[in-house]
Amino acid sequence: MPEARTPAQIEADIVRRREQLAETLDEIGVRMHPKTIIGDAKAKAVSAVDHTAGRAFVAVNRLVTDVKGGLCREDGAPRADRIVPVVLLAAGVVGLLVVSARRKR
Repeated sequence: MPEARTPAQIEADIVRRREQLAETLDEIGVRMHPKTIIGDAKAKAVSAVDHTAGRAFVAVNRLVTDVKGGLCREDGAPRADRIVPVVLLAAGVVGLLVVSARRKR
């Protein structure tokens, strides 16, 4: 059988629980404050953008490295046999875009 508690012990428990409840209510108030909610949403959005930008940077960096590897030798010298067709293709695409734009006018 549990020991009987004194009125002072019961009162001390009530005071302690009241203080815990006040802390909990204060914490809920801070979490539910509109500024806190907006700040959390902004932080999540910034994190998502940073993550997406980081992934895009890695993808672009990988693409540039692959293209450079295809257009340059291991010593860094350009490979004319691969660069000339790429330049001609790019010039052709630009030419077609210019002609297409002039025809629309």
